[in-house]
Amino acid sequence: MSNYAIEGAQFKLFAVLWNQQQERKTPHIHLKMAHWLEKSWANGDKRLLLMAFRSAGKSTIVGLFAAWLIYQNPNIRILVLAADFTLAKKMVRNVKRIIERHPLTTHLKPKAIDQWASDRFTVNRELELRDPSMMAKGVGSNITGSRADIVICDDVEVPNTCDSATKREDLRERLLEISYVLVSGGTQLYVGTPHDYYSIYADVPRSEIGEEFPFLDGFKRLSLPIIDENNEIAWKERYSNDDIEQIKKNSGPNKFESQMMLKPVNIMQGRLNPDLLQIYDDMLEYDPILGSLFIGHHKMISASCWWDPAFGSAKGDSSVLAVIFANEGGDYFLHHLEYICVNEHDKIDEATQQAIIVAELAKELYLPCISVETNGIGRFLPNILRNKLANINAQTRVMEQNSTKPKAVRIIEGFDAIMAAKRLYVNRAVLNTPFMMEMREWRPSVKGAADDGLDAVAGALSQQPDRLERKYTSANIYNWQQGAQSHTAKSDFDV
Repeated sequence: MSNYAIEGAQFKLFAVLWNQQQERKTPHIHLKMAHWLEKSWANGDKRLLLMAFRSAGKSTIVGLFAAWLIYQNPNIRILVLAADFTLAKKMVRNVKRIIERHPLTTHLKPKAIDQWASDRFTVNRELELRDPSMMAKGVGSNITGSRADIVICDDVEVPNTCDSATKREDLRERLLEISYVLVSGGTQLYVGTPHDYYSIYADVPRSEIGEEFPFLDGFKRLSLPIIDENNEIAWKERYSNDDIEQIKKNSGPNKFESQMMLKPVNIMQGRLNPDLLQIYDDMLEYDPILGSLFIGHHKMISASCWWDPAFGSAKGDSSVLAVIFANEGGDYFLHHLEYICVNEHDKIDEATQQAIIVAELAKELYLPCISVETNGIGRFLPNILRNKLANINAQTRVMEQNSTKPKAVRIIEGFDAIMAAKRLYVNRAVLNTPFMMEMREWRPSVKGAADDGLDAVAGALSQQPDRLERKYTSANIYNWQQGAQSHTAKSDFDV
């Protein structure tokens, strides 16, 4: 059972009485939310997530729920967090009006005007507590020192708090502070819709951002999309099939999936679709008898490698090495993507450290050639890399490349046709790098977004197949790109 005894009117009745006073009917979807909230509270569930499609009235129901909790126990303290202070204050102001006008709560309104503000209020209660009955805060504000029995996170995830990796990380850090505000045995209630593939509401972890568990792992969930798994409309009194089709047409597929169907996708329409990638788990294997490289049962006939270097850039650019193999069928295998990290405390300079890493990968992956982008800082790297390759006896050539096309053009030309044909295969290990996030969020018109991995892969895709020369035939050298053998035909015959 909850810490607070359930007395008086049940929540569903409380909500219906309020709607009757406002001369409104209570739709079935609101009764469903009310039943779930009341049952969860009675069961003592402390971590709750209510997701419902946009304009479903979820914040309205949660506001009534907050008023009902105060009606049940006037000593309760509720903190409302929202994406910004104005939105949080909107819920507090709504609950304040309910308490003023609901037939079961009018006695709770205090006489002192200073206890009845728009962003915080304190009802008539027995205990003398420092914190108000209900208070509004923006998720980015300072909540240190506050104490609450319940924290309601109402639409903390909106485009302004999740449209970049930095903002999403900051949002998660802010929300983790809730544990310092909640009293022992307190309750967290999240209310909202997903706005991004890396949503805090996702029910599976996103390994590419380092998650081992979903952010709201262990939360009891109620998810109410506008169309359920049985193809039934959630709010039949308000929406028809034609209405839903019009919403889909006006909002676009991504926004509809996110805001109306509650599927974590980026609401901004991206140019590159990761769903077109083919994922594989196979390792790269060299067969010394056949003198060939294989990925699974696919025999590789060519390789391309592109290194786009960077050194401690203020912009945060990454130094990235992309390795792609190709088979006879014209399929491309993005087998390795290295976001190169160096030891800042090492006595060896950063350029040499990076060259050593690249050289070792070249030997490990049997690369015949590496293309180094020499724009800017990359100009002096090829010779350093050649020396490091020679030191470890790696038979890999180094080609200097000077890119003249705009980066967005290079990425589009590299990916578009190959992805459309579903010919780009990606090793599962690549999913644990920032590459997938870059792909989901990349838009040609947005400048400054992270795209270093995309650029390196596009460079590798743009390269013509480069095969090992057949002169490397010693037992210690891998000649896996063997071409056709020469043959002299007999010509000693009469015509």
